[in-house]
Amino acid sequence: MNRFDAYCAEFFGTAVLLASVVGSGIMGDNLAGGNNAVALLANSLATGATLYVLISALGPTSGAHFNPAVSLALALAGRFPRRELLPYLLLQFSGATLGVVLANLMFELPAWQWSGTERQGAHLLLSEAVATAGLLLTIVLFLRNSAHSVALGVALYITAAYWFTSSTSFANPAVSFARMFSDTFAGIAPACVPEFVLVQLATAVAIGLLLKLRSRSSPSRQPAA
Repeated sequence: MNRFDAYCAEFFGTAVLLASVVGSGIMGDNLAGGNNAVALLANSLATGATLYVLISALGPTSGAHFNPAVSLALALAGRFPRRELLPYLLLQFSGATLGVVLANLMFELPAWQWSGTERQGAHLLLSEAVATAGLLLTIVLFLRNSAHSVALGVALYITAAYWFTSSTSFANPAVSFARMFSDTFAGIAPACVPEFVLVQLATAVAIGLLLKLRSRSSPSRQPAA
């Protein structure tokens, strides 16, 4: 593994993902004329398309995790080197923050702003557990049964999960953290972030330990999301 290339891929890939998530949310909201369904459709399609491109392009370089929950689950399952976990987490969180700043600046908004969008309630936390578990299982099952289609599987799952979960499927601790810095359609109030992140990480731990118990493969770096 070329660590420098892998680290760059994780950092810039996560940044592009968040620029897409927040930027498409802003654009969709601007053009939807108050119709949240249209704004969410634009947001979900742009996010899914970006995931497909990023995973296809960067998967061979870094595994294309772009998500601390993915890195953590794979590390616990023995499918990702544990010594790489902390660097990946730091790069994912910092890359996500950069992506949100870039999206804000592209739409002539303050680079840093606290979101005022409250996302609270047990139903939202349940949604995040479902969304995160579904994403991780999508990755694992595609790797096992159709590895060449992981990018498509993840892109389609996240696009759908925007609609079938009440939380609109953050499913990513770095995404939850970074989106508190944009007071826009895709934002989340800072007070709501810890619960989202905790549920996402707890779900990743549960899935990772389950995979460890059932895994028959040796540790390896796999394309993910």
